[in-house]
Amino acid sequence: MSPDPRIDTSRPHPARVYDWLLGGKDNYPVDQTVGEALPAAARENARRNREFMHRAARHLARLGVDQYLDIGTGIPTEPNLHRIVQEIVPSARIVYADNDPIVLRHAEALLVGTPEGETHYLDADVREPAALVERARTLLDFERPVALSLIALLHFVPDDTDPYGIVRTLVDALAPGSYLVLSHGTADEHPELEAATKDSYRKGEIPLRMRTRAEVEPFFAGLDLLPPGLVTANYWYQEGDEVPPAERSGFWTGVARLS
Repeated sequence: MSPDPRIDTSRPHPARVYDWLLGGKDNYPVDQTVGEALPAAARENARRNREFMHRAARHLARLGVDQYLDIGTGIPTEPNLHRIVQEIVPSARIVYADNDPIVLRHAEALLVGTPEGETHYLDADVREPAALVERARTLLDFERPVALSLIALLHFVPDDTDPYGIVRTLVDALAPGSYLVLSHGTADEHPELEAATKDSYRKGEIPLRMRTRAEVEPFFAGLDLLPPGLVTANYWYQEGDEVPPAERSGFWTGVARLS
């Protein structure tokens, strides 16, 4: 593929740092520098967060949810959400949304779904939620339930960008019976790591706003949290899932239903 002029390889990007943490190859030395400066637990936390997404997507697919809007998709890391969902519901429709040029470059990998289903990609910015929803409406039926996925995204949305308002705009567009799947970086369980984590991202000029459990709870306001509630990543699992080790992670996670 020809170079994309919007890809700045001189500055790190959170999606590429996350790719590095997961052992991916689609990152640059500037991203690796940020990742290497993070606490040693960062890689394990990223893996636990990814495994939460797998379990949550699998659970919703088993409940029959056949429409998904995944915002802040990041660089493709197999298995992607659509792989998990369409294995259970082959006719499911999945829309990925991200505004990172390198993710766009990998859209072809995301767009390979089942013959029965549909998989699409939107070049869209979560900071403009109303516009994002309007574009997603051309691909998903918002009169029926949709699973909205916000995985490892909101801790990169600072307070002055109104993250709670962004989530409320997105959720308000959904039909009853829809779901919100959310994970958010935190230092609640390991406060000694917060300063080092923030410092590493700050040096890379990446805004990071880790939030406490009390600060993450309002994202689910007015929604019905599924058991086991708002828990750290490896504590969120459903019957039939492989039970993860009894350890805490650096992400608060939850899945909630719209009544």
